[in-house]
Amino acid sequence: MAAPPLVELRDVSKRFGAGPLVLDRIALSAAEGDFVSLIGPSGCGKSTLLRLIAGLSPVTDGALTVAGRAPAGAAAELAFVFQDATLLPWLTVAGNVEAPLRLRRIPAAERAAVRRRVLDLVRLGDRAGAYPRQLSGGQKMRVSLARALALSPRLLLLDEPFGALDEITRGHLNEELLAIRQSQAWTAFFVTHSVAEAVFLSNRIVVLAAAPGRIHAELRVDLPYPRTADTRLARGFHERVAEVSRVLRDAEAAA
Repeated sequence: MAAPPLVELRDVSKRFGAGPLVLDRIALSAAEGDFVSLIGPSGCGKSTLLRLIAGLSPVTDGALTVAGRAPAGAAAELAFVFQDATLLPWLTVAGNVEAPLRLRRIPAAERAAVRRRVLDLVRLGDRAGAYPRQLSGGQKMRVSLARALALSPRLLLLDEPFGALDEITRGHLNEELLAIRQSQAWTAFFVTHSVAEAVFLSNRIVVLAAAPGRIHAELRVDLPYPRTADTRLARGFHERVAEVSRVLRDAEAAA
């Protein structure tokens, strides 16, 4: 018997107040281990959909479950990485990573062990004493990712975390993210405007159309894992990028 989905949306719609529909009857599920990228034109509701899954905003109609529960009851199962690193400037890197563990009243010795482990994962073990103002943009996002991973999530939600970074840094962080996933095996929903990034990271890509946001198409990415810098040079990668780009253009025309 197949395992139940970790995330399931059944005809989920969303509007804010008396405003127009932002999302219209979204039917989508993700199994344990999936890496799902959400792409689509501006205004199609990608970030709103991520916030519904996180329980940061209620659905208007339909049903949404995470690990078989309403999102609010599954908060301990997930972590969220925002577009901005959202680091507390008065805390060091170590303090920022340990902050959510303090809120969960994790003992100091355990917090320190987790912090060392996740900072090593993102290659910032030597920057634990630095403050956010002393870090590059890429390093700040690594700290934000480490803070999320410190919670040992089953589900990781990422809202364009690398969108403001230069292409080289972004590529390196994509590779590091997949390398970390191999060791931690979480499920991911990843919002991006980059087709190449979506193809590189994902085993599934959901293309949304706008006005209101709705699923236009879902595509599987059959490129083998692990994926490295060489993956981007492969013919299959470029063919898949071209295919997803065509579908995205169709979604924009349908808006």
